[in-house]
Amino acid sequence: MVKSFITLIICLIALSVFAQTITPDPDSLAYQNQRKKINTMLAQRVAKFGDYTISLGQHTGIFGLQTKKDIRRSNEILMDITRTDNAILEQTKVLLSLKDNQLKYRSYQQQTVQSQAKETQDVSIGYMTTINKLRVQNEKLTAQLRESEDRNSSIKKWAAAIVVVIIGLILFVNRKRTRN
Repeated sequence: MVKSFITLIICLIALSVFAQTITPDPDSLAYQNQRKKINTMLAQRVAKFGDYTISLGQHTGIFGLQTKKDIRRSNEILMDITRTDNAILEQTKVLLSLKDNQLKYRSYQQQTVQSQAKETQDVSIGYMTTINKLRVQNEKLTAQLRESEDRNSSIKKWAAAIVVVIIGLILFVNRKRTRN
């Protein structure tokens, strides 16, 4: 029975060391407080086990034998150790759930950052697509404007040439009439 308790103590101490090595961010106050609570309970358990070992060594009966009172006292200490062990296991479950919640929260934060990055990238791509469409449309309109200006220029040249020809004909006809 003593060997099983020693094994249990070693397991709990290993759990305590394990809990210290996998600590999350230092900003997790609830996690740190829970660890301190479990470590305090482990220290209490070790002290109670020391009391149990001392009570096993007490022999207050006749001829150095243990009395019923000694045995009951040892059993009460043992029951108290068992209650402490149960409380430690419950608090360890709470600690592990805190760790799990922190991991879930980190995962949620990472997903949020990734989705925001994707949204930003999609918006940027949308803007670039719109800018490219507007640039192409601007180039088409600029080309159409040049064509219009070229047509207007050639029409003006033709109109000027026709006006010059008409004025020339009018002058020619007027000279012929004045000569005759």
